[in-house]
Amino acid sequence: MQRVRIATQVLLGAALIYTGILHLTTSRLEFQAQVPNWLPLSADFVVLASGVVEITLGLLLTSLQRRAAVGIATALFFVAIFPGNISQYINKIDAFGLDSDRARFIRLLFQPLLVLWALWSTGAWRALLASWRRLSKFVNKI
Repeated sequence: MQRVRIATQVLLGAALIYTGILHLTTSRLEFQAQVPNWLPLSADFVVLASGVVEITLGLLLTSLQRRAAVGIATALFFVAIFPGNISQYINKIDAFGLDSDRARFIRLLFQPLLVLWALWSTGAWRALLASWRRLSKFVNKI
């Protein structure tokens, strides 16, 4: 099972590197269309910054170092970019072939799966549960 976890972690890392490169190059305008209007930053800055973060997370995932910490950081990144997916759905923005409400809605369902993938493949899920158990025991002693 450990080999499967590591393989899926490396796969997620490779996907993030690829997507991050797309943020900085050929798909930059499509990513800009997903940045929510209410965000007080330039859409181009958000796309470039998120691309750099994706590449960094991808490299960290593929390096297999500090796996749980990188898994948590990756999961938090997926949570942080979720408003862009919601904005795309609400504002009916066509990007990346998502040209219907149904397609954009289905995409929303995949974001929690990415969070779970990051947590499971890196062992972060197990580390978080162990931390909660230790915290619970500590609180119960008080």
